[in-house]
Amino acid sequence: MEALMEEKSYSCEVCGLIFTSKNEFEIHSRAHPEVKPHSCEVCGSSFKTKSTLKIHVRIHTGEKPYSCEMCGSSFTGKSHLTVHMRRHVGNKPYGCDVCDSSFTTKSELESHVRTHTGERPFPCEVCNSAFSRKSDLKRHAQIHTGRKPYSCGVCGSSFTEKSSLKVHMHIHTGEKPHSCQVCVLSFTTKSALKRHIQIHTGEKPHVCTVCSSSFSQKTHLKMHLLIHTGVKPFSCEVCSAAFTGKAKLKVHMRKHTEAKQKSCEDNKASFTNKDKIKAQMKTH
Repeated sequence: MEALMEEKSYSCEVCGLIFTSKNEFEIHSRAHPEVKPHSCEVCGSSFKTKSTLKIHVRIHTGEKPYSCEMCGSSFTGKSHLTVHMRRHVGNKPYGCDVCDSSFTTKSELESHVRTHTGERPFPCEVCNSAFSRKSDLKRHAQIHTGRKPYSCGVCGSSFTEKSSLKVHMHIHTGEKPHSCQVCVLSFTTKSALKRHIQIHTGEKPHVCTVCSSSFSQKTHLKMHLLIHTGVKPFSCEVCSAAFTGKAKLKVHMRKHTEAKQKSCEDNKASFTNKDKIKAQMKTH
């Protein structure tokens, strides 16, 4: 009996678990990240399970067999459709323990948590930039290649991503599909709406590590940090004065514009007076 049990047992060399079924053992073995037996014949990417490979191949074929009955969007995998449906019903099962924000997917939560920890695990191989999300790194890499494959048929502007082109098209159509449920304002992008909502909630998730000042937008925090570093990246081309923010430089430039306009008006008045004197001299 013991010999029979030994014959039917399968031990995992990675974690030591024992299985009586060969099929279960093989499925378990694929759970270890270093074991990816299924490779894509098109791009060489490897996967832990055959079903994951099957979904991946649809990227190359363009096949999207799972469609949303509410909006018509289609997806390569059933899990992608499931996540998409959560957005329609407002289901956000993954909550942040730090700020109570909630998300539709676990990966979105993980990316969000990095805004609190400051972790940026995705570095650029060309420059020293690092990112909290892989998608942000991918988008950044386009800067170095200079490739912008998505072009606007109206004005010819080109973009690195299809989603950026889609947002850009709202400028031409005037469409603002993202509406605030608190007030009547609407926005062209979801991110713009999210920033706007923070006005109503008073949320300021971006905190300065030097003085603990908090801000609703990451760009505001970035500008604030220049106060501590003393860096003034925006310089005046007229008098070389430097500023921490572009808006401050813009205000400063008005002084030069106003001074130039005043000088022109004074010169105009001077020329007018000279013409009057000449005309008066001719009458004598």
